This record gives sequence, structure tokens and C-alpha cells, in this order.
Amino acid sequence: MPADEAHRILRLAARAMGRHGLAHAYGHVSRRVDAAHFLVTPPCPLSTVSAADRGTLVPLDGPLPDGVLGEVRLHREIYRRRSDVGGICRVQPPAVMALSALGRTPRALHGLGTYFAPAPPLWPGTALIRDDESAGQVADMLGDAIAIILRGNGALVTGAGLEEASANAFFLEDAARVEVALLPARGTGVEVLEYSADEAAARATAAGGIYERMWDFLCFGDVEWKEAA
Repeated sequence: MPADEAHRILRLAARAMGRHGLAHAYGHVSRRVDAAHFLVTPPCPLSTVSAADRGTLVPLDGPLPDGVLGEVRLHREIYRRRSDVGGICRVQPPAVMALSALGRTPRALHGLGTYFAPAPPLWPGTALIRDDESAGQVADMLGDAIAIILRGNGALVTGAGLEEASANAFFLEDAARVEVALLPARGTGVEVLEYSADEAAARATAAGGIYERMWDFLCFGDVEWKEAA
């Protein structure tokens, strides 16, 4: 992919996270560019990333470049461990945050929740992750899951590319929203129908343009959307 297009997609994903309420002042997104480097957004609120901004190239080995946020170590440790990951969104979705305060992560209760079945892991620590050791521990807990929830501090969501990671960030918050909506049913005797493992596996598909359509939805109306199409 040409470098200019890689930066454009980074910007589109950044603003999409802000536009859809998935990140506030402190989120960041990244995309792998080759086996040894990834691009990460500037250290500013994602919704304020401009069409003139470019990401910073970060090596998988060596120190972080000047000006790169300390939490970007989380991205680096995941890319080091997961060759299948091509994009990462560090976000603060409100329903995900609310569930994490209860020590819970969203289960597969509706279609979009099945992508994380049976449920994403929950990192129990409350400190900001700004050192290599802690970032490596979070990446280890993520394992081969799509997302990991940071207690009281949002989530890290992965994908084969940044477009897919962005869609998964929306899926995760929608799954959490459904779970939060059903919390009043706890203890009432009303049965909550969770997808079985087989049902979840069958539903969590990429067929039929699932990810492409969500990317269109996330980016629609952006100043750079469809510019290069």
C-alpha cells in the first residue's frame, strides 16, 4: 500500500473512533506497515486528527520515537506477539468501561458480541500501562483474543487490518451496551439467552461484506472518505 494511503486510513480510523463515541481525549490507533514497523496516530484526541496529520513510524525493536505516547508500548508488544494483527485501536467505550467496573466483560448475547466469544479477558490492574514489562503482560493476557478490557480504562481491540480493528471496536461497545441494558434482569428470574459456542462460531463471520460495510458506516461523512476510491 502506498505510504500516503496508509496515513489516510490511519486518520480515517482515528476520527471514526471519536465520531462514534469510542474514544475521547486519550485514545490512539495504529496499523502495521511491515514486519518491523507500525504507524501510530499523533498524541492528540483522535477526533482532532486533521487531514494534514501523518502518523509516526514506530519500530518493533528499540526505544519509542520522540513524542510517541508511553501507552503505545501496548501496541508494540501485541504486534511483536501476533503476526496476524495488522491494526489496533486503543479506545474508551463507555459501556465497556461500565462493565469493567463490575469486573465483567461483554458476553455473546447478540450477533456482534459473538466475535469475542465467550468473552474478552479483563486486565485487573488500574495503573496506566507505560512500561515495557506491564505492556508485555497485557499482551500475554490478550493471547489470541480479539480484544482485552482494561479495568476502568477502556480496551485494546485488534484486527487483521486497521479497518477490521475499527469495526471490532464498534462491535465490542455494542456488545457491552446490550449487556448493560440487561443488567436489571439479573435476579429477576428472566432468562438471558447467551449464544452457545457453536452458535457464536457460526455467527462471527466476515462473509457478506460484514467488515467492509461497518468501515463504510464508521467513515461516512468524513472529509477524506472515498477521496482515493
